[in-house]
Amino acid sequence: MPDKHDYYEVLGIPSNASEEELKKAFRRQALEYHPDRNKDANAEKKFKEINEAYQVLNNPEKRTVYDRFGHDGLTGNGGSDQGFEGFGNSGGFGDIFESFFGGFSSKAQSGPRKGADVQISQTISFEAAALGVQKTLNIKRNEICTECKGSRAAVGSSPQRCGTCHGNGQVRRSQQSLFGQFVQVVSCPTCHGEGEVITNPCDICHGSGQQYHTRNLEVAIPPGIEHGSQIRLSGEGQAGERGGSAGDLYVILSIGSHKFFKRNGYDLLYELPINFTQAALGDSMEVPVLNGSIELEIPAGTQSGAILRAKGKGIQHLRNSRYGDLLVTIRVVTPRSLTDEQKQLLKDFGDGLPHPTQDSKDSTFFDRIKETFSS
Repeated sequence: MPDKHDYYEVLGIPSNASEEELKKAFRRQALEYHPDRNKDANAEKKFKEINEAYQVLNNPEKRTVYDRFGHDGLTGNGGSDQGFEGFGNSGGFGDIFESFFGGFSSKAQSGPRKGADVQISQTISFEAAALGVQKTLNIKRNEICTECKGSRAAVGSSPQRCGTCHGNGQVRRSQQSLFGQFVQVVSCPTCHGEGEVITNPCDICHGSGQQYHTRNLEVAIPPGIEHGSQIRLSGEGQAGERGGSAGDLYVILSIGSHKFFKRNGYDLLYELPINFTQAALGDSMEVPVLNGSIELEIPAGTQSGAILRAKGKGIQHLRNSRYGDLLVTIRVVTPRSLTDEQKQLLKDFGDGLPHPTQDSKDSTFFDRIKETFSS
């Protein structure tokens, strides 16, 4: 690392200087050594050193590191190695100088501009999200004017070079301040920074270069998409300006509920009610899936709350051809009303069962039946 001077000495402040003292010192030094004001051969070098010191000491985190470890602590920390070539970039000297003394930018505003992105919400059904669907979207957006092709001028004419800024899009203003006279570069008030003026605007778009249209767009929603997912349609947003590309369209998906399915990732959840005879003896029952139905085998002795799995009968994975499972939760339904004959049959049946114990979990269901109908 090249030899570096102490940052506090560079700015002429003590190590416990306040933020306000730091700013005042930097303002004073920057005015004295700015290359546009000081033509001394060493002014530029001194100016770079001042800027470097200020960028570190004005950042609380970098200042703490510098106070503890000196210049070595800033290596790779983005502090002292930015250099003079960083001026004008975000966080560089251009931003700092402008915040103190006003606009000092030389960036033209007449180049191509990308159009704004558009975001819409779209609700689709549970089935559509699981199986995929082709959806027609109704989009309202600005598009390039079909008459002037975005030039903003009437057919047969063209934009004219701005006479105020001579096509630069900016003008210079001299401003007297407490620190002396400054030359400020601002957007041209005549052409608003575009460098050209429209003397004969297009009759269709009235000089804007764009028209408002409503379009129907087809979007393919893939199977397995989840609630809150975002689909990006490149170039389907607002039209760009001055030859810039169009923005993008973002479709935010909201998925409706299903009358009996729920979703857990790529698995389908379904609750199947059965009676206690089916639970005790077992049964084969038809259960729904997304594209029809399947036969589900219920083993004898199935308990209420048991989950039976049908492999591969769930939702297709979004990025491959695998499928989730269908998870069927068994709910054993206790009848609310019985005939006297049915009650007696159940009582006789319950009397013939072994008395359940704490370890005999398979018998607790029948024990509850016996207790219910013998009360």
